[in-house]
This record gives sequence, C-alpha cells and structure tokens, in this order.
Amino acid sequence: MEHFSTPLSLPDSAPTTNVYTGDMVHAHRWLLTRDFAFMWWSQVLSQVAEGISKLALLWFVYAVTGSPLKTTVIGLLQTLPPILFGPFIGVLVDRVPKKAILIVSDVARGLLIGLIPCLVSIENFTVEALYVLTFLFGVATAVFVPTLSSAVPFMVARPQFTAANALLQSTTSLGIIIGPAVSGIGIAFSGSQDVLCLNALTYFASAACLLPIRLRGTNEAVEESEGWRPFIRHLVEGLRYAFLTHRTLLILILLASVYTFGSGAFTTLFPVFGRQLLGLGPVEVGYLWSWLGVGFLLASIGLIRLSAWELRRRLRAIAASSALAGLAVVGLTWTDSFAIASAYVICIGIGLGTWTPIAWGIIQEVAPPGMVGRVMAVYTAMATATSMLGMSAFGWVAESFGSIASIIGIGGVMGALAWGSVWFARRVSSVHVDCRKPITRKC
Repeated sequence: MEHFSTPLSLPDSAPTTNVYTGDMVHAHRWLLTRDFAFMWWSQVLSQVAEGISKLALLWFVYAVTGSPLKTTVIGLLQTLPPILFGPFIGVLVDRVPKKAILIVSDVARGLLIGLIPCLVSIENFTVEALYVLTFLFGVATAVFVPTLSSAVPFMVARPQFTAANALLQSTTSLGIIIGPAVSGIGIAFSGSQDVLCLNALTYFASAACLLPIRLRGTNEAVEESEGWRPFIRHLVEGLRYAFLTHRTLLILILLASVYTFGSGAFTTLFPVFGRQLLGLGPVEVGYLWSWLGVGFLLASIGLIRLSAWELRRRLRAIAASSALAGLAVVGLTWTDSFAIASAYVICIGIGLGTWTPIAWGIIQEVAPPGMVGRVMAVYTAMATATSMLGMSAFGWVAESFGSIASIIGIGGVMGALAWGSVWFARRVSSVHVDCRKPITRKC
C-alpha cells in the first residue's frame, strides 16, 4: 500500500510551527530559521572548500604524473564510497546524533585534505598516499550528505523543506563559482600542496559554524545500540522501506537514477562537448562552466518561492525544467556562438538544478524522521551508481559515434525524466493537509 502526504500551502508571511522542534518560523525569512542559517553559512564554507580541494587535487596529481588516467582516479575514488557504504552509512546517520556526525565529517575532511599534506614533505607525499587520503575524504563526504539532508526536518517546518534544500543547493553553486577561482589563484602563486594545506582552515571554520546548531526532538539515542544484530535489522528496515514499503520512494529513486544517468554524463563530458562542438579552449570552457553554476543558482532561488506548492505542482515543475534542459542540451549541437551556447548552458543549469531540492523535500516529507538518513543513503548510492554508468555509456558513445550522438542521447534522457515526472504527478493525490498532523492518502 502506498502512502505519502503533501504540505499545506501557506502565505509567504504566515508563521508556522516546526513539527519536530516546536519553533515558530516565518516563510519570508531568507534563511528560514536561526539553526538553518548557521547550517547555510557552514555549507557555504564547506562547498567553497570542496571547490578549492577538487581543482588542487586534480592539478597536483596531473602535475606529478602527467597522466590523464591517473588524474581521473581522483574522481572515481570520491564516487565509490556512497556506492560501497551507502546503506550502512544510512543506519549510522539514523542512530548517531546528527550534529556530531556533521562536525566530525567536516573536521575529518579538513585533516585529510588539508592538514595531512602540510605535515608530509613533498618528497614523501606520493600520489598513492594522496589516493588513500582522497578515498577517506570521499567516505567522510558520503557520511556528511545524507546526514545534512536528514537534519533539515529538525531545523525548518514542513512547508519549507524544498526552500531549505534549494538554499543548500545554492551553496553548491557558490562553491562552483568561487572555489575553483580561488584554488587557481592559489596554485599559481603558491602551489597545489600549499593550497590544500590552507584549505583545512575553511573546513574547520565550517565545523565551527555548526557548533551553535540545535537539533531538538531527534530522538537519536536508540535502544539496542550495541552489537551487529540491531545494526543489520535497521539496515534491512531501511532497504525494505525504500524499495518495498513505500512506492512513492521507489518511483522517486528510479527517477533519480534517470536524472543522474544524464546529468552525470553531461557534467563529466562538458569539456569534451565544449572543445569538439564549439571549438573552445580551456579558458572559454571554464567561462562556460561558470554559466552552468549560474543556472543552478537561479534554480535554487526560484525554488525558494516554490517550497509551499503541493506535490503535484512540484513534480510538474521538475517535468518542465527537465524538458527545458533536454531541449537546451540538444540546442548546443545547432550553434557555434559562445553567447547562444552560454544561454543554453544557463537553461541546462536551471533544468538540472531543479531536481535535487524537490526530490530531497519529498523524501523528508514522506519518510519518518528516524528513517530519513537510511532512505537518503540508499537514494544517494543508487543515484551515484547510475551517474557512473551514464558517464561510461555516453563517454563510449562520444568516442564511437561522436559528440553530437552523445549529446542528443543525453537530451533524450532528460526528456524521459520529464515524461516520468508528468506520469508521477498524475498518480499523486493533490490534497492540502495540516503540516503538524500529516495524513496519508492512497496514490
């Protein structure tokens, strides 16, 4: 039997109550609540730090090895942890205090990618050692992401879930825009190892922003906290809930797999498309990439206003934005103008940036508070796996049949996502409910 609930549409200025914390919050407040504001600033620092680290890591490995293949291993090592450990991480997130996990994850990332490179001489700092640090960094990030999403319901009210997720996504856009630029300047003046060292401070500052946060009512201390049997039982419960108990979540995870299959391929092959289709050099590709970040940011800002929409309207927004992205992707094959290509890329960013805040909001509304971490971990593992599959599949298509065939295929995937979202919206019961007393309806 399938159930889900939809939030009550409220005026922008109407106060409402956080169902988990009991705090009065106002929809018109830019950062929603005091605790979420601290979280947002923490994420700004964390995402900028991640943008700095990503470029510095890639530059360091390529400078030392001169091998594109060994450089791509960095991306692979950061992608593997959510796939390998996702369901187990979900159990950890639902059983351990979330604030502690968030702080420890940020501190761990600062130590692994920042402080440790400072303590090892450049003669002894091998690429293999960096691979180990990168994989452990990926594990810390894989723990952080589902914890972050599962903490949202304990900071904002139900009608604000999508807005909160959109604001968190805006920090990713800021990280894309600011992080690589800062990293590039630092590498030019000081070197990639020094950039990694100094970047530790950014992660530590992010952790410090999390210290004042209060996540009340989380009830994270569960009985039977020791031993493998309770752990395995919670693991099985999470998998069963995500795949069998709640059809809404299963459909959402399947649609997420379609989304990442196309979006992961597009972002990975973006430099290839820019060079082969538009004849751009690395500087121009960098500028074009920044426009993608602008599109993500515009989508995040727009979704803040969309937060209180009922579920069917949000799914239709996904359908419209996915269709826009698909058409814009295909449009790149019809132009050699950088200005027109930039407009297309902004549209693609808007289309790709609409999915995650809405999808996360649906999970936060549907899953019980003590189950969100496990569902998000399963969602992330599936989405990451299909993203890697999309990279491989469309990379092969681009190499075998050319970039035009690959980019048309990606546009088709976004069209399939638009159709799937419309189909999903038609199965959704459009009802208004009291966000403090969610009810369930058959779909």
